[in-house]
Amino acid sequence: MRHSTRTTPVVRTRKPSLLSRLTRPRPATATRAPRARRTYGRKPRTVLNAPATTTVTHHHRRKPSMGDRISGALLKLKGTLTGRPGQKAAGTRRMRGTDGRGAHSHVGSTTTTTTTRRRRW
Repeated sequence: MRHSTRTTPVVRTRKPSLLSRLTRPRPATATRAPRARRTYGRKPRTVLNAPATTTVTHHHRRKPSMGDRISGALLKLKGTLTGRPGQKAAGTRRMRGTDGRGAHSHVGSTTTTTTTRRRRW
């Protein structure tokens, strides 16, 4: 049986950790002029942080209840399984509260409801 004897110690280096790589000192780089942004088919911005000239329409949302969220999720699942994208979209709208429920108020209705006491038999 032969034993090898090493005269120089073996030095093992580890890969630096993520924290040490993120927090290591950076070498100073020469500052240069910022590059021009490319628009790739969009309209270039003329003035940064300028106020918008057109008003953005806000889509009205109601706060959906837990029942609406569950009902919408099941409706979305039903639309996925049956292959009906319209039903799936309706489920998404129900979950988000943008389905239009509760948006129509009945101001012009002439019928008045009277409350009566409930009979207990």
